[in-house]
Amino acid sequence: MTLEVLIQTAQLDPEGWIEFPEYGFRQYFLWKNPANGASIALLEYERGGRIPVKHSHASNQFMYCLEGDYEYTDSGLRLKPGHFYMNPKDHPHGPTLAHERSVLIEIYDGPHYYEKPIFHTDETIGDFLSDETSPT
Repeated sequence: MTLEVLIQTAQLDPEGWIEFPEYGFRQYFLWKNPANGASIALLEYERGGRIPVKHSHASNQFMYCLEGDYEYTDSGLRLKPGHFYMNPKDHPHGPTLAHERSVLIEIYDGPHYYEKPIFHTDETIGDFLSDETSPT
């Protein structure tokens, strides 16, 4: 027996996707650490999909673009295939816009948020809220 994990994206359980239809994207968690809130997820944005507001995170955020053209519109940073993005804990960023269908790997090294952002519901936020309060 091994503790290693191997996931084939072509065989993902369709029921495992968390849908955000109002914002044109969906999320699939490949791995979660319930002890500290860290996670690795696939994000799929349809063309025009977005995060509508500037926000910050309760941990460091890392993204790697597999396909598409995904922009942080406040800074003009655009993730295209092969691009790596790092956003440090507590740094405000966004909104975002997918200029075409985009697929990203998103990694957090701890809990995602201090409080639930508007694009999440009680069901979609899961256990990704920090026990800490935002420093801002």
